[in-house]
Amino acid sequence: MFEFLFKYPPGVFSKGTFVLLGSWPRWVFGLTIVAAAALLAWVTWRKWARSGSRLPASMWRGRAVIVWALQSAMIALLLLLLWEPALSVASLKLQQNVIAVLIDDSRSMGINDGGESREQQAIGLLRSGLLTDLQTRFQVRLYSLDAGVERIQSAEQLRAAGNATQIGKGLRQIADEAGTLPIGAVILLSDGADNSSGVDAATLAELRRRRLPVNTIGFGREKMRRDVELDGLDLPNQALASSRLEAQVTIRQSGFGGKRAHLILASDGRMLASRDIVLQDSGQQIERVEFDAGAAGVKNIHARISALPGEENTANNELTRVLRVDETKRRILYVEGEPRWEYKFLRRALEDDPAIQIVSILRTTENRIYRQGISRPDELVDGFPNKPEALFEYHGLILGSVESAFFTATQQELIKQFIDGRGGGVLFLAGRWALSDGGYDVAPFAELLPVVLPKRKNTFHQQLAAAEIADAGKQSLICRIEDDPEKNLNHWSELPYLANYQDPGAQKPGAVVLLRTNLNGNRIPLLISENYGRGRTAVLASAGTWRWRMQQPVSDTSQERFWRQLLRWLVSATPSRVVASTGTPGLEDDGRIEFRADVRDMSYLPTGDAEVEAHIIRPDGSADTLPMRPEPLSQGTYSLSWFAATPGSYVAEITAKIGAREVGRDVVTFRRENGVAENFHQEQNRELLEKLASETGGSYYKPGEARKLSREISYSEAGITSRETKDLWDMPAVFFAVIALRSAEWLLRRKWGAI
Repeated sequence: MFEFLFKYPPGVFSKGTFVLLGSWPRWVFGLTIVAAAALLAWVTWRKWARSGSRLPASMWRGRAVIVWALQSAMIALLLLLLWEPALSVASLKLQQNVIAVLIDDSRSMGINDGGESREQQAIGLLRSGLLTDLQTRFQVRLYSLDAGVERIQSAEQLRAAGNATQIGKGLRQIADEAGTLPIGAVILLSDGADNSSGVDAATLAELRRRRLPVNTIGFGREKMRRDVELDGLDLPNQALASSRLEAQVTIRQSGFGGKRAHLILASDGRMLASRDIVLQDSGQQIERVEFDAGAAGVKNIHARISALPGEENTANNELTRVLRVDETKRRILYVEGEPRWEYKFLRRALEDDPAIQIVSILRTTENRIYRQGISRPDELVDGFPNKPEALFEYHGLILGSVESAFFTATQQELIKQFIDGRGGGVLFLAGRWALSDGGYDVAPFAELLPVVLPKRKNTFHQQLAAAEIADAGKQSLICRIEDDPEKNLNHWSELPYLANYQDPGAQKPGAVVLLRTNLNGNRIPLLISENYGRGRTAVLASAGTWRWRMQQPVSDTSQERFWRQLLRWLVSATPSRVVASTGTPGLEDDGRIEFRADVRDMSYLPTGDAEVEAHIIRPDGSADTLPMRPEPLSQGTYSLSWFAATPGSYVAEITAKIGAREVGRDVVTFRRENGVAENFHQEQNRELLEKLASETGGSYYKPGEARKLSREISYSEAGITSRETKDLWDMPAVFFAVIALRSAEWLLRRKWGAI
């Protein structure tokens, strides 16, 4: 229908340039239209003013404007035809250009969607005449596509056996070939089930630079009929020993809405957690599963959902990720300005913690301090550190009932650098000399705090207050005393009253309130947290949690569990001087990986003169030690490209030295899978295929529409081309437009009795 009305296929209009072939200048065309419209307006206005005198003025004026518009459009159309409108379009020269035909040869193309496999449908489409039509006008090269592209002589070589589909990589290879071959266009026959991150921006930019259109033909159902798929398993990169962790499992389903399934989390054959879930009708959901990290070491965490009756594909019901449980203890410096119960019970709660060490400074008199938990005799002998390298030994700070003036201006600035540059965590506790009463409402503390402190004193109150869990606290592991959410809420409601509270003021934008207290009908924040720079800060506006230990049975561990979880949150993300990353926790059927390391000196400033090495341990225990090179445009960043050949879990230790002195080291883990990528996302990814076509100037076709491709593919600016001019004046659409304009005017005049 489109070609019947407009004479040419849509590709001519999308890729062509509108031109006027008439010898008269365009400004004459525009001036003539304006003059004709003005004359018609004068004539129409005079005529309708006389004939419409019996009608309300607004009515005959409106009718006059409509008639004038139709007549002006008619005149403009006729004048346009006199200026000979046309399209100038680039066209591929016959038999001088190559058409690259890429056929997806991955395992997902072997899926039978009804009658025959997707690959058989693609081969059948080529044999039905499409390939012959192309070969009569162009040189055609066939390629198979899976983890890359490979030249083939005929479709009989296809086996639908590739373990991965990497469309971007394959197109980049074709774009590179276009540098030496006159490739005029690309045809991609695929289900679009790409296993990489899609077609990257650099590849799209290269295709656009070469003006190389990618025309896509999509195969396969766009939605699986009955399937449950684990679409993602998100875990922390690392954890502290015996930490309580949360895994986020993303589930997609089709055809099983409202059904129950069993979700299991396991590690190397040991059950970590399991529960029944109800599959949502929305098709995608996120389930949060808590588990214990256990002892230090590298662990494979498996998430699996039970197969359901009638499920089409059960190979996508399981995912595996690697978790490294760190054995290094995190050190927290606790500064307290007076002996009090909270100090005693806080230290006692962390005594046996395998991951946290509390080092404390307790002011006993005006000029005397008492040190506890120190690792060497000279540690903190002069009180709070005055130099970055001394303070930055710690991962976190707790500031108790001690006034801000206790710290010198240098030490106050160091605390800010500790959070912002070092990436440490700082917890502010309530007390007689804390928060507003301690003068923390001035710089730099006012900037660091997650609250805006009241501009008044006497905010610390020695009276009972109940801790209530806020909405954000219900989702936070900090406040998770019981594993079951309902039991956890009940447990919080039954905890003994706190012995005191302090008004912390209003939370800042971006801060999160985890606990509240209700006083005389006013709900004030009790535990507030916020990210700041590379680190994080929190305020606990009470010093009475010791009553959760004193007034509970010996078997109740609420106070210990709360403090351990709060302090683990405070320091678990504190980086070392070397921070290693891979960008992805899992490699599926592609072993390429990029290691990156952020290296900082003893003052935690980025350094570009370090010697950085990666010691990579393979699953079989063999290892490589390779140098990492500095990134020229990123100070302190080092990188390394490597290929993981065999499946299994890998451990890489990144070490940095400046001269003979080791700056630091970090460990990163990842897992290489083989033969699993094609089990996931097996439905046709039409969105990717359509976007790829539109971004490169091509078109997306369904198999039944693909025969049009042989006519439209000629219009391309890649390869060897010539410019063609396509006349537009004799399009049937122009004739119908003239009839429509005249008929509309006649019908309206007849209706209004103005003929």
